[in-house]
Amino acid sequence: MKVRSHIPLSTYRLQLNRDFTFTQATQIVPYLSELGISHCYISPCLKARPGSMHGYDIVDHNSFNPEIGTAEDFDRFVAALHERGMGLILDIVPNHMGVMGSDNAWWLDVLENGQSSIYASFFDIEWQPLKDELRGKVLVPILHDHYGAVLESGELKLVFYAERGEFDISYRDNRFPIDPREYPRILQHCRNVAIEIVGEQNPDLLEFQSLIASFGHLPGRQEISSDRIAERNRDKEIHKRRLAELCARSPAIATSIFRAVDLINANPAEPASLEELHELIKAQAFRLANWRVASDDINYRRFFDTNDLAGIRMENEKVFDATHHFVLDLVSAGKVDGFRLDHPDGLHDPAQYFERLNRSIAKAANSRKATGNESTPHEIPQDNPQDDLQGNLHDDSHYVIIEKILTGAERLPAEWPICGTTGYDFANLVNGLFVDPAAVTRMERIYRTFINDQIDFEDLAYRCRKLIIRVALVSELNVLANQLIRIALAKRRTCDFTLNSLRDALTEVVANFPVYRTYVSPAGVSENDARYIRLAVASAKWRSPAADTSIFDFIGEVLLTRIADGQDPAYQNAVTTFAMKFQQFTSPVMAKGLEDTAFYRYNRLVTLNDVGGDLHSFGITTSQFHAANQERLRSWPHSMLATSTHDSKRSEDVRARINVLSEISGLWRLRVRDWQRFNRNHKRMVNDRPAPSPNDEYMLYQTLVGAWPSELLTDQSKDSDNHWKNFRERIENYMLKAIREAKQNTSWINRNTEYESAVSSFVHALLTPDAEKGKKNGKKNRFLADFVPFQRRVSRIGLWNSLSQTLLKLTAPGVPDTYQGNELWDFSLVDPDNRRPVDYALRQQMFNRVRESSGDPDALARLLETPEDGRLKLHLIWKTLSLRQQQPDLFHQGEYLPLTVTGPRADHVIAFVRKSESTSVLVVVPRLIATLLNDTDAPPIGRRIWDDTNILLPSCACSKQYRNALTGEVMDSTQTNGSTVVAVANALAKLPVALCILGGGAV
Repeated sequence: MKVRSHIPLSTYRLQLNRDFTFTQATQIVPYLSELGISHCYISPCLKARPGSMHGYDIVDHNSFNPEIGTAEDFDRFVAALHERGMGLILDIVPNHMGVMGSDNAWWLDVLENGQSSIYASFFDIEWQPLKDELRGKVLVPILHDHYGAVLESGELKLVFYAERGEFDISYRDNRFPIDPREYPRILQHCRNVAIEIVGEQNPDLLEFQSLIASFGHLPGRQEISSDRIAERNRDKEIHKRRLAELCARSPAIATSIFRAVDLINANPAEPASLEELHELIKAQAFRLANWRVASDDINYRRFFDTNDLAGIRMENEKVFDATHHFVLDLVSAGKVDGFRLDHPDGLHDPAQYFERLNRSIAKAANSRKATGNESTPHEIPQDNPQDDLQGNLHDDSHYVIIEKILTGAERLPAEWPICGTTGYDFANLVNGLFVDPAAVTRMERIYRTFINDQIDFEDLAYRCRKLIIRVALVSELNVLANQLIRIALAKRRTCDFTLNSLRDALTEVVANFPVYRTYVSPAGVSENDARYIRLAVASAKWRSPAADTSIFDFIGEVLLTRIADGQDPAYQNAVTTFAMKFQQFTSPVMAKGLEDTAFYRYNRLVTLNDVGGDLHSFGITTSQFHAANQERLRSWPHSMLATSTHDSKRSEDVRARINVLSEISGLWRLRVRDWQRFNRNHKRMVNDRPAPSPNDEYMLYQTLVGAWPSELLTDQSKDSDNHWKNFRERIENYMLKAIREAKQNTSWINRNTEYESAVSSFVHALLTPDAEKGKKNGKKNRFLADFVPFQRRVSRIGLWNSLSQTLLKLTAPGVPDTYQGNELWDFSLVDPDNRRPVDYALRQQMFNRVRESSGDPDALARLLETPEDGRLKLHLIWKTLSLRQQQPDLFHQGEYLPLTVTGPRADHVIAFVRKSESTSVLVVVPRLIATLLNDTDAPPIGRRIWDDTNILLPSCACSKQYRNALTGEVMDSTQTNGSTVVAVANALAKLPVALCILGGGAV
């Protein structure tokens, strides 16, 4: 058995679900190992809602998802990994849980017992909201129609479970437990019937009457002292068991209860008869409501605006222990090497959580050592003198990365005990290399002309954030305003601020917030956080039409917590609590307003509109890329490097294609102008406007350029009809999701079916080839005749772009991740498109062909002749990961040396050296190559392309020879003007990218 390191050399992301389980994952472990992967990195595998295809709706943190597999299946998966020296990274979800349905025992207990539930403190519930009717209750916005209409339809039913001695309200697949203290309302109906059946002195009847009294004497939901909560929790379960036992031995009692239930459910055809059921429901700890009520009245924190994902209070140590016991046991057993932390920005105090998790992992790992149940990890030299925080870990440390979206110049707090991010920052960084910064004005003009409008993105983002607050998250805003008015009323200098004015001012501050969130805590406010708060307050004041803007100063002082200086402890606590609660609000507003709204409305170049994208930046320079890599090596050398993720709006290969448009903006302008004219007749009039809108149409054309499948480049394949049908469905589904997210012409909550139908029809008209059109009306598809040759050219350039970004990811400082299936070309769009099943049989077959032909001197030439089949990318990944396996020190901690490139094509080359004490490798990739290829399909290799372009090697990495790990070539460097240089034409003689071991050592 090979030894392994807890810190990955490379990861491979797998999306587990009922269709791809631990068993299927185990089967591909040999393939991933041979490819060079060091760690599998899997989506959440704990018990989730039935049918969950992503796993982020966990309902039980202490068991595996049975749809994914058993504990034995998991152990076999881990054993297969360990047999090959591989490790496992788990994706865990500390921010929220799946609720509704009938699966989450903690949530059901809260619905049953309200504030007196032993799990009431687990969920982030506002028990004292502004509405009197909701005090002490949880709003459950789940009904498809208004409450009264649903009640009268008979869909709300009282149900008795005799085997458990429990009553529920049932609605479709959801159950809502009745408060046991309210059982006498139901059981009293049975008493007279039971007397008639069994007689007044029957022992079972006496037991039944005793139970009615016992349920009625349970402590009430408002009695929340610890002893009364414990008493209620203990006694209610005793009484339920007694009731179940009574029903089991006395069918007459059970029958009388069922009759009472039928009586209370009454006849939906007679609304007056439903009054008793209505009163029973009103007496519960939950308030059932139409789903649309959520945006205004919901009183529990959600994951964004998703009603069936409830936020949990991870700051509570009991919650931490209850949700992490199982996964920490996996660490202790040596089965898990690290964690991905989903959405930590939703947490009350992320830093506190990271520290607690770090200590718990260390404790679990130490317990493994104490029992001797540990594999010796592969030792990783620590050349960097920093301590074991910030990603510079000792060889026995575990790998922890966080899903953190950084905006602009924002940086991770250096003191966090983590290894870095999940790689959104790198994905956007490397993507920017293939966007031509010089084209920004031209691309803006083309976009503006096409849509006949000019969009100010700053204003758009601001308006979209305000929209989200108003239509999706106003209930969370009301909770904040409620807390803030109490702070204002406590002091005479602020008591004149009204609830409405505070709510409006908070809306402005949040809509102007420059980052996802700050990290204010009882320990204080950092300089960076103070700067973000002041900027948001200043922007809100600037936008405000009010003459008196002092209310913004008040909010700013509260957010900075300075207003509490020298005040009594209660006031200080209220201020700090508000400031920390505020931070949990800005993050979902930014995510929903920017990523899920503005990014679907601003379509200048859609590759820039991905998670963590910065639309103020149109492409980056090589100097910026090098500087970011050097900073990562200094601060977070084990941060993950991603190019595609399960959250990506477009896969790495789709973006690589669309980026080409920035290089050929003149041709792009002509093409979209013609396509708009060709397709004008395919539009419909909706609300007196052509549909789809020009903005949606512009997005569609970019999407087709990026997502066009290789098999559709010709109509000759025997499966052509199926290919076209599948692609049309994919594009139609994508466009419907995109226009709903944009919330302009339709939305998820207010569907404009007429507009959506027009968009679907437009997609079908564009993507029906002549062969099909001929069957219907004999007309030619002018759009496809023009589009396909253009797309073919863009696609070929995009493949070279994709090779470049892949090699950069695999060699830059950090841990490269490959998203499932992306070892071949993948042209997926946003989920669920990017979570389609992966054909691993095909990938293993192609990998075997690549390996078998690796010794053939003509093999690479054949790969270049048919790059569309994906073997070229597979070859690149295999060879580079193999080198990472051979040189772990180099890629974990080796220096990163940017290189100077000279000559006529210098601006089109990125080159750097990774250097350790024993080894140096040279990385060379091209960029922005469209103008170099002169409309040919030929790869960017050889002197014809690169002429006299040279790379200057630094003295510390000079070598007379270098060996290309991708091609096996051994070549010589030369001396020019006293410098050692490598000719780009030589480095890129056989492949469009190069990975060279300086000194010509073995590969």
